[in-house]
Amino acid sequence: MTQDLIIQTNGVKRAFDTPAGKFWALKGIDIAIPAGTFAILKGRSGSGKTTLMNILNSLDDPTEGEVFFRGQPLTELSDRERENLRRREMGFVFQSVSLIPSLNAFQNVEFSIRMAGQKIGRDSQARVEECLKLVGLANRMTHMSAEMSGGEQQRVAIARAFAHHPAIIFADEPTAELDSAMAAHVTEIFKEMTRREGITVLMTTHDVGLMGAADMTIELQNGEQM
Repeated sequence: MTQDLIIQTNGVKRAFDTPAGKFWALKGIDIAIPAGTFAILKGRSGSGKTTLMNILNSLDDPTEGEVFFRGQPLTELSDRERENLRRREMGFVFQSVSLIPSLNAFQNVEFSIRMAGQKIGRDSQARVEECLKLVGLANRMTHMSAEMSGGEQQRVAIARAFAHHPAIIFADEPTAELDSAMAAHVTEIFKEMTRREGITVLMTTHDVGLMGAADMTIELQNGEQM
């Protein structure tokens, strides 16, 4: 294993049982993502993007093949070890904004630091403020979700994803509900994270207009790597 790779897969396949027999959602995926890379996983709906994403972040297991995170086989980890890995080493941004409605922007971002088991104090407060400033929300820290636009909510979700200094952020169609200008802005934030903090970002999208921002692109079609 190469130590500067954050994720590597060898022959990953995933099958699901259906009334008609096995359906192979992934048919042998071999990828290697270096640390500090902004990678885009592209493909049409049904291509296998989300299935692969869930295997890479240890929410699911491959039917065949191997997945390594920083050189460690994910299949050898217990459920508790996987949960701790996701909390401490990974950040998540989803298509549907999943902010906690009873918390304001600052508290939503701080929540990820708490979940990672990190100490809450002056340093964490400064980190939350830094993250919200980076996504352009310095003047919205005390606003509740209902008081923010969809684009602002998504930027809070991004700040929350990287506040605890994860090694990688998994962003599943995070720009799908945004207009083109905001989608480009969100993509630039991810790019800035790789430059400033060395965080790896893996983002799924079918928006060809965003492809140029990526350091590398992985394309799937019908479960096959192109």
